[in-house]
Amino acid sequence: MTTLLAGAAIAFALWRIGTILEERQRRSAIQQVLATFASAAVAVQHDPQKLLAWFPLVRTSRALFPEAFKELDAASGGSFPFTREQIQSAHSRCTAEWLAWERAHDAEYSVKTAEVQDAIDRSSATPLLRTRLAAIEQQKLAMYQQRYEEYIKTAKALAALAE
Repeated sequence: MTTLLAGAAIAFALWRIGTILEERQRRSAIQQVLATFASAAVAVQHDPQKLLAWFPLVRTSRALFPEAFKELDAASGGSFPFTREQIQSAHSRCTAEWLAWERAHDAEYSVKTAEVQDAIDRSSATPLLRTRLAAIEQQKLAMYQQRYEEYIKTAKALAALAE
């Protein structure tokens, strides 16, 4: 009987130790996920494009640590670390930044064009001034196209994440 009681006590102690170890492992996984993605959440608020770099890592981590993410999702009230609303907000910020850049770009090149046009109007339209004016227009268009390509690529990728 004492052997049976001793065996039961040992089995209970091993079961409790196993439970405690599982709980520590669960907490450790949650802490590691929090530590990894806390800086990502802050970075994305400042630069929406960073969401595109972090999102694949989040997706992979969710597959590896589903229980940790389930608890974090419940605690944060949404999909941790990026909710649908945060993704949509990143898309909106990206668009707002594009529009601000576009206005600034247009204003900058309007001044450059006006300066050369003024020189042309004040003097004869020399080949150098006409070439300078054409170069300004070409540079304006090239910068616009490059930046627009980047914007479209980012905006489409962010929109796909929000779906």
